[in-house]
Amino acid sequence: MDEGRSRLRIFMVLIVFILGILMLRLGKLQILERSSHTGQSVNNAVREWRVQPPRGRFYDRDGVLMVDNEPRFTLFVTPRYFKEETIPLLATLLGAPDSLLSVRYQKAAKNPFHRAPIQVDVSFEELSRVLEQRHNLPGIDYEITQKRTYLTDARMTHAMGYVREISESALEAHRDEGYVWGDPFGQGGLERQYESEVRGVPGSDFKMINIKGQVVAEYLDGREDRAARNGLDLNLTIDSGLQAFAESLFVNKRGGVIALDPRNGEVLAMHSAPDYDLELFTHRLDPQVWDSIRTHKDRPLFNRVTQSQFMPGSTYKPLIALLALAVGEIDGAYEFYCGGGHPLGGGRIYKCLDSHGSINVVEAIKYSCNTFFFEMMRRIDVNTLHRLATTMGFGQRPYLDIATNEVAVGNIPDSTYYNTLFPRGWTQGNVMNLGVGQGEGEVTLIQLARYMAAIANGGTLVTPHLVRNMVDPETGAQAVPEMPDPVRLELNQTYLQLLREGMRRVVAEQSWWLDIPGVPSIGKTGSAQNTRGDEDDSVFIMAAPADNPEIAIAVFVENAGFGSGAAGRIGSFMVERYLTGRVDLSGDRGWIWTQMFNLNSEILPDRNEVRGPAG
Repeated sequence: MDEGRSRLRIFMVLIVFILGILMLRLGKLQILERSSHTGQSVNNAVREWRVQPPRGRFYDRDGVLMVDNEPRFTLFVTPRYFKEETIPLLATLLGAPDSLLSVRYQKAAKNPFHRAPIQVDVSFEELSRVLEQRHNLPGIDYEITQKRTYLTDARMTHAMGYVREISESALEAHRDEGYVWGDPFGQGGLERQYESEVRGVPGSDFKMINIKGQVVAEYLDGREDRAARNGLDLNLTIDSGLQAFAESLFVNKRGGVIALDPRNGEVLAMHSAPDYDLELFTHRLDPQVWDSIRTHKDRPLFNRVTQSQFMPGSTYKPLIALLALAVGEIDGAYEFYCGGGHPLGGGRIYKCLDSHGSINVVEAIKYSCNTFFFEMMRRIDVNTLHRLATTMGFGQRPYLDIATNEVAVGNIPDSTYYNTLFPRGWTQGNVMNLGVGQGEGEVTLIQLARYMAAIANGGTLVTPHLVRNMVDPETGAQAVPEMPDPVRLELNQTYLQLLREGMRRVVAEQSWWLDIPGVPSIGKTGSAQNTRGDEDDSVFIMAAPADNPEIAIAVFVENAGFGSGAAGRIGSFMVERYLTGRVDLSGDRGWIWTQMFNLNSEILPDRNEVRGPAG
């Protein structure tokens, strides 16, 4: 019996020992290692849903809402729970190619627990079909996301830019800023330049999911969720009515226009033609449509306002006049004889459009006398021209709040340039064409607009910009974008007044149909040769009112001939509409437009665009 009791005691001690070990282990798991194992458990049952904030909205200078957001459905995949063999089913339900969904799934599978978009802009009907088959599509869920919507007739295609899913290269470059695959990202124009301001701050929703990756409940009733912060709204300098009017005037034309407030550099309108419909980029874009835009012969993706480099033609003559006055070659009373051509070329090589006789600088600007300005350039050293032209903003990349690779520099030749171009030597005769805006010099439209503004405002080179301020829609706090200060040029006011007098006579007397009834203005027409071998380009610059300018404009129309025609019409009409609210085509002015320039009575034609494969 004693032996039995001893065995019982040993057995009981052994049981107590084993239970003690188990209790100690359980205590370690429950107390000492609780946080580690709890984290793993939560990770297996809880998933973070990334919440995209609304992008900032765009308003015009008068508070008109131009760009907003609207909801759309987006399908997401969590690769850990998704079965790749169900891609054909999903593709059938969505009416999408298997290959496209397969590529997107493979991208997402690099991070199997990360929820990534597999199809955007899903219609309600498509979503309904997917939800009906949800039991066969583990790992698939949806979310109401947002896309851009455009609310005015003014598209501002090139200046506005568009929004697409972030590319692999952009994601690699901006991953440190919190971007993940599938995030929206600005492409070109304002959308790209102000991406960091308008994107907002993404939020997080935490969801309880089942073994199939399907949401079953909110985690902790949403107490751990982080709300997204809206992007900043942009108040633009654009007059949306003037912008829409500008776009309508470029029907069936190639070219561009930019209008500035010469007092502060605000861009009132900016249009490059042809353009394309930004709505194309708010939903699934047909590859054929994109290819047709990308390869179209008229290059609708090319921003002719900031990227096109062309000869300025006679719009350059006021600059040559200013230079001749500044270096003392002439004064206001000086006269030079024009017999129809410059004596150096016997009127054959260096031709003039007329025989003007003896004329001074004001008359030379009015009549756009080639002979006079050939002579001025003959007397002026090309390096001196280079220095003044550069001071006036030519040959330099002007600031504009879009990406710098969308803004060209132009070319103002100097002696180094000509030494390279003519290694065997060159003479003053080689550069005389610069005096009339031809030859090797090239400018951009935005440079011409700044130059016109500087002549009009008394010598201040303004800083063009598209955004007045940025506003936090939640707090109302405002911020002004950083930009270079305007540059006050040291220009003789007497000389500037001579230029303005000559340019006043251009529109009041020489090309009188460009004059605005009741609003004195200054301007200069130009017909610029081009390297394409086609008809000359039409160029025009203008500012009004002459004594206290509120708008300065530069217009460029490819292969449209004289500047007093197509470009002059567009510039004069836009200035008139901005200052008076209408365009007056009564009397002789209306007659010359309708008879000589074949202007239709309706001056608001359908907009010019490239829509798809048909062009």
